[in-house]
Amino acid sequence: MSQQISLPAKLINGGIAGIVGVTCVFPIDLAKTRLQNQRPGQQVYKSMIDCLIKTVRSEGYFGMYRGAAVNLTLVTPEKAIKLAANDFFRCHLSKDGRGLTVFREMLAGCAAGMCQVIITTPMEMLKIQLQDAGRLAAQQRKPGIIPPNRLATTNAVLSRSYNVVPSTSPRVISATQIARELLHSQGIQGLYKGLGATLLRDVPFSIVYFPLFANLNKLGKPSPDAAAPFYWSFISGCVAGSTAAVVVNPCDVVKTRLQSLSKGANEESYNGIIDCFSKIMKREGPSAFLKGAGCRALVIAPLFGIVQVMYFLGVGEFIMSQSSLKLISD
Repeated sequence: MSQQISLPAKLINGGIAGIVGVTCVFPIDLAKTRLQNQRPGQQVYKSMIDCLIKTVRSEGYFGMYRGAAVNLTLVTPEKAIKLAANDFFRCHLSKDGRGLTVFREMLAGCAAGMCQVIITTPMEMLKIQLQDAGRLAAQQRKPGIIPPNRLATTNAVLSRSYNVVPSTSPRVISATQIARELLHSQGIQGLYKGLGATLLRDVPFSIVYFPLFANLNKLGKPSPDAAAPFYWSFISGCVAGSTAAVVVNPCDVVKTRLQSLSKGANEESYNGIIDCFSKIMKREGPSAFLKGAGCRALVIAPLFGIVQVMYFLGVGEFIMSQSSLKLISD
């Protein structure tokens, strides 16, 4: 497996796949964030479909794409780093010329997951603030949930931007404005809040995803030396992605709660990963850790399926004129 790693080609592959995938599934990701942030007795949304319907009614069609711009901007380097790093570590872990053991595949995935959080953490931090703003506004409108005199204490950076107090002239803020205010008030660590929880989610995800995908993809190869057909790579990416997404969903719930700066009424704050885990378990029960699991599987499956298709077709390499496009296996 001495495949030369071309970073520009990986950027193109990751960019195309990320942009197409995010555009298709972002509304489901928004529903996931809002469902994960709900507390018992304060539910605004009953399900993913209910969330999307209410979002369209109250915020319009493009309300489902709140936070998509920051995702579309940063998903290219994120996916490129993830794929290139996995290739790099797989290459160095298989210098004997033989295939990787499952343990070494997991080790390569672990290292790739650690590399990608450089981009993932600030991207998720900004995206979550934009996605969850509609839920907080909906809570205020819902009778019996948020009396005006019992609003929870809100992060000062975002209080004036996210209309967490009743307002007759709501104002939409951009990810750039959030980033600027966080940098001004908290420094670079403001953008990297929840880094530990992101590592706790993305490293196990990569440990599960990459070995599972590699072994599923092998099943579609007509011979050991041939490449799997592109449709098999897509199916393998979908299955491996959705499986890994559900496995690490408890960590994703914790990460979402920790990175949400604005809080609704009676929504507790957390002092780190352990505190968040214990409070969720005590007040909401084990089932809370599966909130948004279906949504996350629906988001990750096509996203990583498309990524692997772009990657194995060699779209980036073709654009860079390094190789021909592989539409079918040889």
